[in-house]
Amino acid sequence: MVIGKVPAGSQVTYAGRTLRPTPYGSVVLGIGRDQSGTIALTVTPPGAATQTILITILPRDWPVEQVRGVPPATVTPPPELARRIEAEQAQVAAARQRDGDETGFAQRFFWPVQGRISGRFGHQRVYDGVPGAPHSGMDIAAPAGTPVRAPASGVVTFAAPDLYLTGGTVLLDHGHGISSNFLHLSRIDVQVGQPVRQGEIIGAVGATGRASGPHLHWGMNWFDVRIDPLLVLQRTP
Repeated sequence: MVIGKVPAGSQVTYAGRTLRPTPYGSVVLGIGRDQSGTIALTVTPPGAATQTILITILPRDWPVEQVRGVPPATVTPPPELARRIEAEQAQVAAARQRDGDETGFAQRFFWPVQGRISGRFGHQRVYDGVPGAPHSGMDIAAPAGTPVRAPASGVVTFAAPDLYLTGGTVLLDHGHGISSNFLHLSRIDVQVGQPVRQGEIIGAVGATGRASGPHLHWGMNWFDVRIDPLLVLQRTP
């Protein structure tokens, strides 16, 4: 997640998308796992010439993680389940397209639960010997039933107790395209449309969906771009 400051009222574009500055001039965007090289933003302050801002992306290594003990049908689902999974994922993807005015993205995020990191963002996953997609978030091992708290303020845009792969699932929109998703929940304490303040309980840790044990999967996105929650936690002043 990249946060920038521009003069209030500026026009900002990146990758064909117009970024909406907050009233106090903050803009935010996301850099994907496999993005490399240099990206360019254009900034046109009120009454001034357009500037091009270049940002260099540093490379990262992506180790392979072996995940064992997940239900076989979640690794290679039969056709009827594959159609269900596709439909559920489409609902979640649609919720991520919201471009709200909330400014929770600018808060200092904190851990939704405390625990050992049992899975890191971007690592290649192999499920019982079957290669899967790179891990889309950060797994935090914690006992079942542990309360999950909002790492920053936002509004609930999706809540479902029994998605096939992700089980109990909640999306919290922090504004301007930045959202958090919380997966494998054993309990959901919020509903769609509900404003949530930083620190409020949104649910409880579980092992629903494709999970080998109780943990919280915390993912973050900028619209459809997946970003690393751990880097957001490590944000410096």
